[in-house]
Amino acid sequence: MKNHISPAIRLTVAMLILLSVIYPLVVAGIAKLAPGGGAGETVTVNGKVVGYARIGQKFTEDRYFNSRPSAVDYNAAGSAGSNKGPSNPDYLKTVQARIDTFLVHNPGVQKTDIPAELVTASGSGLDPDLSPAAAKIQVRRIAKVRGITDDRLNQLIDEQTKGPLLGLFGPSTVNVLALNVALDALK
Repeated sequence: MKNHISPAIRLTVAMLILLSVIYPLVVAGIAKLAPGGGAGETVTVNGKVVGYARIGQKFTEDRYFNSRPSAVDYNAAGSAGSNKGPSNPDYLKTVQARIDTFLVHNPGVQKTDIPAELVTASGSGLDPDLSPAAAKIQVRRIAKVRGITDDRLNQLIDEQTKGPLLGLFGPSTVNVLALNVALDALK
């Protein structure tokens, strides 16, 4: 028994040091090299921080591009999905309510044309991005409210669209906060 306890204690202490001290220091060191120095990349307008570039925010006014729904009500302290499956009746009611709300605020849009990301929350509940299609389906509503042409809003979306990583990995995305900041800057 003594032959087993001693190696087990040494392995436990070694893993404790590795995973509780060394690994977190390495991750924190790498984070210092990232934009924002590991504290998050803030978005500033006129010297005032209006949000974080990589954390979704709630935009529901008709004059703004709507964000992707959040299962945690955009609370970054508790990132999570709903954990409800696609056949769960409560989940289906929630999605249907989001569809109904979207259709009320976007007359002329057909239910089948609504991108899924506008009525379903992401796995983290804090997704800051939409697809260009999800942004463009909202153009008519925003153009009417703000008195801006559809063409100018589509151009703005194209300007704010980021392509796949290295041109290969992932879809094209539009950061909703950046898009709405650019929208407010339009004259």
